[in-house]
Amino acid sequence: MPELTNPLYTIEALATGDGRNGHVTSATGRIDTDLAVPKEMGGSGANLPNPEELFAAGYAACFHSALQVVARSQKAELGDSSVGARVSIGSNGAGGFGLAVELEVVIPAQPHDAAQALAEAAHQVCPYSNATRGNIPVTVTVSDD
Repeated sequence: MPELTNPLYTIEALATGDGRNGHVTSATGRIDTDLAVPKEMGGSGANLPNPEELFAAGYAACFHSALQVVARSQKAELGDSSVGARVSIGSNGAGGFGLAVELEVVIPAQPHDAAQALAEAAHQVCPYSNATRGNIPVTVTVSDD
């Protein structure tokens, strides 16, 4: 696996308290929130984020940024594009837990095949995609909506 050379940015976060019902803060203070286990996982379902929700938001934003980088390099118009991320957690069949991700990409300014090619190129560029590749299932679907 290639090493990271010349990091452009590093951020730290700290989790305290009761894990998924605990608290997370980032070194900058921009993230400073309690967490709550969703009802579907036996938790309170309190109106607070959970780790999968934070991961989904990060992956969607990162992939959308990668899509914009690819589009600029190819001089392709994206229009009012969007990326949605659905993150699921469940048993990995070996006594632990695993994640799965579904990304939905919308690029209204491109025909389906061109949009698909841009999404596939972004999947090769996105750091979240590179970090998860081969570790968890990630599907990328281009929607014409």
